[in-house]
Amino acid sequence: MLKIHDFKAGNFVKQIDYKAFIPNEVNDVWSWNDRVLTRLVEKSAIAIGQLDAYSHQIPNIDHFIRMYVVKEATVSSRIEGTQTNMEEVLLKESDVQPERRDDWNEVNNYIDALNVCIKRLNELPLSSRLLKEAHKILLRGVRGEHKLPGEFRRSQNWIGGSSLLSAIFIPPPHDNVNPLMSDLEKFLHNEDTGLTNLIKIAIAHYQFETIHPFLDGNGRIGRLMTTLYLVENGIIKKPVLYLSDFFEKNKANYYNNLTKVRTKNDLSGWIKFFLIGIIETCENSSQTLRDIIALKKDCEEKRIYSLGKKVNNAKKFLDYLFLEPVVDAESVAKQTGLSMVSAYKLIEDFRRLNILKEITGAKRNQIFMFEEYFTLFKK
Repeated sequence: MLKIHDFKAGNFVKQIDYKAFIPNEVNDVWSWNDRVLTRLVEKSAIAIGQLDAYSHQIPNIDHFIRMYVVKEATVSSRIEGTQTNMEEVLLKESDVQPERRDDWNEVNNYIDALNVCIKRLNELPLSSRLLKEAHKILLRGVRGEHKLPGEFRRSQNWIGGSSLLSAIFIPPPHDNVNPLMSDLEKFLHNEDTGLTNLIKIAIAHYQFETIHPFLDGNGRIGRLMTTLYLVENGIIKKPVLYLSDFFEKNKANYYNNLTKVRTKNDLSGWIKFFLIGIIETCENSSQTLRDIIALKKDCEEKRIYSLGKKVNNAKKFLDYLFLEPVVDAESVAKQTGLSMVSAYKLIEDFRRLNILKEITGAKRNQIFMFEEYFTLFKK
């Protein structure tokens, strides 16, 4: 039996001219005796339950989930150095500045990978195979596309520094990757570990990032794995819980807590940090959902109500904005069935009501944004 407090993370093993860290396997029966950890487990379970219950009360929740996914993809990619924002992500590729299209593609690949994998959970369990599929989508046509997309690495990688000699952390040699990932996969599906689901995925996230099985994209796949685990195990029915925002806002602590497991065997500290992230994220997400409902009510009852005969088309357009908050006149006409002239008039009404804002500054090919809606996801 493994005790969380007495956990031995692994060993730094001498290679030719560097030391690689080889983690111990985690698929075992676990126990803990830590009151603080127990309280955090209880609080995080309650927080998730409240968020999940609240999400079920909201009409058209799938409209709002799209924005959660966009935010997750944007923030998770930002942690790895990709510079783009939510507004850009929702633009058509042709409307993105050429020098920013690589970043745009990387974030949209993440969105595709997450959406595809959530659907794939209906037929394929969370596994190395599924993570490889996600990885293949993630690196499709972007920087890193030559780094074995969809395959575990066959060479040594490292984190930080310009080479193995200056690296901050060196994961296990590639010969260890398959057996370690096999152990991790068994751990994820072992119902007799003695752990709660939230502690299990906290340990799994640490283990995945330590194995670092791919040549590129490990951080994003590791964070994506967390969401897939929560959905697969029914912890959340709708994918409205993403930890990347918490990790990015606490980036130094995120990396420090992972490092302390490897160097000081402080697995308990990492799990507590992870659970605090769950609690804070659930509270923030619940508040965002409340704010979305309040905004929708304000727009419907206090703003577009003044449009008289146009109300029906305006309501249809407003519903669409909560799904696609960046639009042009062509998309408005297509969605509402209006002529281009009428679509422009409706857009002008929405600008006058402070619902839409023009973001290009141009006189032709204008693009409009539902700015208040974006603001809710940036708090």
